[in-house]
Amino acid sequence: MKPIIKLTLVLLLAFTASCYYDSEERLYPKLSDPCKDKDVTFSGTVTQILQPCLSCHSNSAVSGGEGGGIKLENYADVVAVIQSGRLMGGIKHESGYIPMPQGGGILPECQISQLQKWIDNQTPNN
Repeated sequence: MKPIIKLTLVLLLAFTASCYYDSEERLYPKLSDPCKDKDVTFSGTVTQILQPCLSCHSNSAVSGGEGGGIKLENYADVVAVIQSGRLMGGIKHESGYIPMPQGGGILPECQISQLQKWIDNQTPNN
């Protein structure tokens, strides 16, 4: 066999042996969603997110002149603020609303998503 044919066969074999196919899903598996916004409850999720807000928005703080008259201590208070649009407007730092937390950064996207999911589910008292 001529050397050029041998070289061509070796190169062809090397080329075909080096080709393989991997699907993108196998190469880059999708990470599980760390934001648990599927089963959002008032008692388990919403109250935890709003807990830091109570330093200014509890009944006693509002009675003492803090919190702009907005109370977030119980379900009825939270729903009233949601219906006014002030809760989501404030935590999303939207124009026309006082950014909350006041003097702090915007809440993590996951917490905003959880609150929005709860609102989209008609704010169940669960």
